[in-house]
Amino acid sequence: MLLAIDCGNTNIVFAVYDGDEQRASWRISSDSRRSTDEYIVWLTQLMKLKNIEVADIDGVMIASVVPDIQLKLVALAHRGFDLAPLCVDDPNVDLGIAINIDRPDQAGADRLVNAVAAAAWHKPPGIVIDFGTATTLDLIGDKGAYEGGIIAPGVNLSIEALYMAAARLPRIAVKPWQANMPVLGTDTISAMQSGVFWGYVGMVEGLLERLRQSHGADLPAIVTGGLAPLFADHINGPLIVDSDLTLKGLVRVHAQNKN
Repeated sequence: MLLAIDCGNTNIVFAVYDGDEQRASWRISSDSRRSTDEYIVWLTQLMKLKNIEVADIDGVMIASVVPDIQLKLVALAHRGFDLAPLCVDDPNVDLGIAINIDRPDQAGADRLVNAVAAAAWHKPPGIVIDFGTATTLDLIGDKGAYEGGIIAPGVNLSIEALYMAAARLPRIAVKPWQANMPVLGTDTISAMQSGVFWGYVGMVEGLLERLRQSHGADLPAIVTGGLAPLFADHINGPLIVDSDLTLKGLVRVHAQNKN
């Protein structure tokens, strides 16, 4: 079985796959102060609760955008599972897709893996929208190539910026929009919630419209990331929600590179 690890700036997702079938997954906050030993103890205990033994794992695949934590995850593979992991940013790893941008070395590992998964599990071309620490939109060409993308501040990052920069604005939590909730806020919190929620819907729809104008009006959007379910129902146009897109990409890349 494969241990797939998706390390983002906010959270790390660990998932065990038996072929293309996900057996279990766990999420933990990204914290560079956490030691390799802590990751090993935490993960192996959770695996036991799902009746998965360390010996059942025969491969580890890592996508990370946090270099400090990636070093500890590599050590976790060696010390916890006695395995040499594959990392997406390793130049010897074949992603199986073309990367048609000026600086391929600058593309985030998660965005490239999303492109791999979108090309493999969803008929290209298409646009991948990832609601993570940053909100990203990436274009996948008709042959599955990564053609470039857009990076905007993430939802929670914007909420935190409002709280930190404005003395009288409280910290709020983004939540699902209910049908009976008015767009016009009648107090500070409801005004902020409306601004954040509909502001992001409007931003994403505007960017999608511009991408579709320039690259194809019928391009579907594949939506992923932790906040994807909150926004997906409110974004116009053809859209698919795939919360495990990054993990599926890791499974695909590992299959292409294992000896």
